[in-house]
Amino acid sequence: MRDFAKKFPILLAYIYFSYFSVVIQSLIYFNGMSGSTSLRDAMLMSTVWLIPYLLFPKKSKIIAATIGFMLWSASLVGLSYFLIYGQDFSQSAIFIIFESNVAEGTEFIQSYLQWWHIFIFLAYSLLPIIIWTKLQNVSISTLPRYTYAVLFFIIIFWPFFTKLIEVKSNKEVFNPIADAGNPNIELIKNDLVVAKDHLLSRLEPSAPWNIVVGYLKYREQLSSMLGLLDANLELPPVKHLAKNIALLPDTIVLILGESTNRQRMGIYGYQRDTTPRLEKLKKELTIFDNVISPRPYTIESLQQILSPAHEKAPELFYTQPNVINIFKQAGFEVTWITNQQTQSRRNTMLTAISQLAHHQVYLNNNRRQNAKQFDGVVIDPFIKALQGPAPHKLIVVHLLGTHRKYDYRYPKNYDEFTDRIGAPEWIKDGNLKEYNSYDNAILYNDYVVSELISNLRKRNNKDLLVYFSDHGEEVFDYADKAFCGRNEEDPTPAMYTIPFITWESKKQKNSRKTQWSDYTSRAFMASDFYHTLPNMVGISFEGLNIRRSLISKEFMVRKRWIGDPYNPKKQKDFDAVDTFSD
Repeated sequence: MRDFAKKFPILLAYIYFSYFSVVIQSLIYFNGMSGSTSLRDAMLMSTVWLIPYLLFPKKSKIIAATIGFMLWSASLVGLSYFLIYGQDFSQSAIFIIFESNVAEGTEFIQSYLQWWHIFIFLAYSLLPIIIWTKLQNVSISTLPRYTYAVLFFIIIFWPFFTKLIEVKSNKEVFNPIADAGNPNIELIKNDLVVAKDHLLSRLEPSAPWNIVVGYLKYREQLSSMLGLLDANLELPPVKHLAKNIALLPDTIVLILGESTNRQRMGIYGYQRDTTPRLEKLKKELTIFDNVISPRPYTIESLQQILSPAHEKAPELFYTQPNVINIFKQAGFEVTWITNQQTQSRRNTMLTAISQLAHHQVYLNNNRRQNAKQFDGVVIDPFIKALQGPAPHKLIVVHLLGTHRKYDYRYPKNYDEFTDRIGAPEWIKDGNLKEYNSYDNAILYNDYVVSELISNLRKRNNKDLLVYFSDHGEEVFDYADKAFCGRNEEDPTPAMYTIPFITWESKKQKNSRKTQWSDYTSRAFMASDFYHTLPNMVGISFEGLNIRRSLISKEFMVRKRWIGDPYNPKKQKDFDAVDTFSD
């Protein structure tokens, strides 16, 4: 190594500095938890430490030791978090840490700290020490040193400059209300802030930025979340709330799916058997087959689903109590279990709603959504929530469902659809793997949802479970397209058609006179769920419109407008067109 140090002094220094970030990101990548983006960023952004190393050649080894100690300390946090959770350390993890009390922290250490971790930490720390002993003060002449320093500066700040140019040349890329759907909140202050945020996101996978940037993001999202919570707490309770005790369940379970198109579910007639477990429970289920989501994006859709907001009045999300408020007011103990990202600019609204619950269980603290995180993790906390002593409980379970990247949504033993059998003939060879992965993700989603139902049906109580997805997803579903994902500007049915399924215990089903099975083909928009769930369980209040309830005898069919409610001229009637292409 001594000869290598003499021949390639800068390369050896780079290996030393990058070690503290690349090792952890490599573990995450090769473990299949995430893609290569974070590993790439860690490799590139680690070059920043070469700049002071080169600019002060007489003290370069001391500088390397000082910086190395800082990087080692910060990287141990990420390494420890990976060993325990198998996830990348992020602002969501910081949120969980600050939300925990001392007792929870002690319990955590006792539960997860293993004796053999100390040997991993020692082995991890030994190699950079050996490399540092081989480093020497920089002996390169002035011009090459400064040339290298300028090159590394350009590498580090290249994301900042390119993003700044992009913003200035195409302002439409950034929508000030895209993240929250609220036109009164200015999320993007100016071009420099956008460019700075992009640079920080590129730095974040590397130490110590994993902690520094994570904490800055945590503070930013916390401030936004607290603003939403404060506004919600100022809302008056709904008036004239009344409960029909005969209809009121002991436990209500609300399963929020993700990106699941019912057209790809066997229980809805899809040619592949992607829902075998739900199929076995079919006689106990009420399967609604004409439900669509209001928008093809999670946040914007759930804003309408969980509040009185709708496609013509989205602002009601901010000015009226939501579903959680109402059920708390009705005396329900509310638990929110989520496998979605906890803290991100996109998920701030959902985290704020979850904070309205009495209990929260946050299971996914990955920095990026395209990380491997299986929904099976919700089952144990769900069982624990069922065992709670409260007489009336509302348990919300928010899944990652079939969110893209689809092959990250299921374990290997659910990789059942691997060939063309059952796939449409128009699927191109290059798209077949992703098409099959989506079906496999639905197959695993079937397992998770059916497990939740099975655990609920073991009880001899009055219980109700409702499952639906926030929106659909197009995954090469049409012969005249080769598209995967969602695009509100060019919508297709697959982006909006969602499953809507209920399960009731015998006691709960016997408590009502109407047969929901008579209503399974009603043309329904999920934005009216706010009026449906209370009506299902015998809760009424001023503002509840039973004509918008899916299971009401007084239900009235209305136009199902899809599209951006802040741009009504572009909204379309879902049922008035055969194809959504302009």
